[in-house]
Amino acid sequence: MKPSVRSVAALALIIGLQLGCARVQARPEAEPKPPVVQELVKSSRSWNGDLLPAYPAGQPEITMLRITIPAGTRLKNHSHPVINAGVLLSGQLTVVTADGQTLHLEAGDPIVEVVNTWHYGLNEGTVPAQIVVFYAGTEGGAPLSVAAPN
Repeated sequence: MKPSVRSVAALALIIGLQLGCARVQARPEAEPKPPVVQELVKSSRSWNGDLLPAYPAGQPEITMLRITIPAGTRLKNHSHPVINAGVLLSGQLTVVTADGQTLHLEAGDPIVEVVNTWHYGLNEGTVPAQIVVFYAGTEGGAPLSVAAPN
């Protein structure tokens, strides 16, 4: 018995599919690349070397802010009653304490901010400075920032 043209075509198709599947299965699976973790900062001290205060008692509350400081802007003197840290995403920023300690930040730099210390930020650059800051406070507790008295 002679095979029909249809039978031969169907058989060729099945063999071709099996070979194609074998090729696909024979390829090694692409291994997913592992995440890249870079520790930006780990500290029990603020950028000026002062020890961070103990966390207050109460229900923890984390606040995350993205702050954009226009080029040429000097922020008012203020202090933070709660621990906070951030990363400058773009631009540049200079932080100056009341006693003249100074920190210059470039895009990508982390900061562990001073707590209960009067200071201001200054964007001396030509583009906005954008920073993301994480505040570790408590529900109903101290404000994130306090303006200096005039």
